[in-house]
Amino acid sequence: MSSKSTIFLALSLVVIFGGGAYLLLKPHSQKPFVVASDNTKKNTDPVTSSKSGSVRIVATGDFIPHDAINQEAKKSDGSYDYSGMMSNMAPIFAKADVRFCNQATPVGGAQYGITGYPIFNAPFEFTRDMAGLGCNLINIGTNHSYDKGQSVIDAQRSEWDKQPNILAVAGANRNTAEQQKINYFTVKGVKFSFLSYVTYSNAKNMTSYGVNMFNQITAKAQLIEARKNSDIIIVSMRWGTEYSSGINAEQASDSQFLADNGADIIFGHGPHSLEPYKKLVGQSSRFTHVFYSLGNFLNAQLEVDSLFSGLAVLDVNTSSKQVSEASYLPIYMHYDWSASEAAAQNLLARKNFQIYTLDQASKPLATSKLNTTVDIQKTRIKRLLNQYDSVPIISASQLD
Repeated sequence: MSSKSTIFLALSLVVIFGGGAYLLLKPHSQKPFVVASDNTKKNTDPVTSSKSGSVRIVATGDFIPHDAINQEAKKSDGSYDYSGMMSNMAPIFAKADVRFCNQATPVGGAQYGITGYPIFNAPFEFTRDMAGLGCNLINIGTNHSYDKGQSVIDAQRSEWDKQPNILAVAGANRNTAEQQKINYFTVKGVKFSFLSYVTYSNAKNMTSYGVNMFNQITAKAQLIEARKNSDIIIVSMRWGTEYSSGINAEQASDSQFLADNGADIIFGHGPHSLEPYKKLVGQSSRFTHVFYSLGNFLNAQLEVDSLFSGLAVLDVNTSSKQVSEASYLPIYMHYDWSASEAAAQNLLARKNFQIYTLDQASKPLATSKLNTTVDIQKTRIKRLLNQYDSVPIISASQLD
């Protein structure tokens, strides 16, 4: 995804060159859909080891299978393996019960051609390795969801159906019934609901059900139903201004609307860089914890701010059935690239992709060409994240 974004049409269509978003459809034109019935799952994942008395949630930014990522994952026999690039994160995921992961681009398998930016499609191994890492609450609704059409969405939903220990998948759908479905799951006696909405798309002629385009009528109806039937409502939102560290007016308005209608947790993504945290006062004076953009997770972007992101960490008290703690664990996405390769913009020359927690990133960061340090990034992240409300910045060793 490129580092420049140029908006040249600001009516119902907005054209952007950057982050892979080159045609944006404004969100409120889609017809609302109705609310479907309960479909509760229970967490039977054997690796869960979070502290007693709470449900631990971790949430990532974007998983993006850029061309260089796919190249490194490809093996001599033609198959793919992404797991090694994320292996440092496995112990962190093992300490959580609910692991929200944002699949930022389609995964339709080799039959549709493996491609990176700007029209994405990843092999099925990408889904397999996300699940293997421990991802069990999956958002697949983004501006790229319709990059290769409805058939790719159908294929990726079917592939997620095959993965073990998945609590819910939402955001892009095979049919209207799937779009109308509110996902429920129960962990340690706490009942959760999961909703996903997208405020812009790169595609024009989508089916009415393929992607959950945000509109207030639908969102309000689903939130009312979810509030009646669950203790904690988690909402995924694809929104915001690409490569911006600030909250735009639409994000501010939409987040307060979601809070007013019962959302407890909002995980935002789309800008590809970190944005602030806020604790809004919502329905019945409940707090709504909003991470406006969690930035990226697995990716090969060039911008420094897109390579330093993090994991939201929240604990839900099993007695009060409310969020008791929120914190943030910064991470660094590393790759090796020589000075001459960087000068020539030889993007496929990048190699040795690996995600580190920021407190473990000093050595790999020293070999990068990013001209920054762990201390500089920790200061930046703390200042940015805490502009409105305070959320502790933690290290991996501080996770219970």
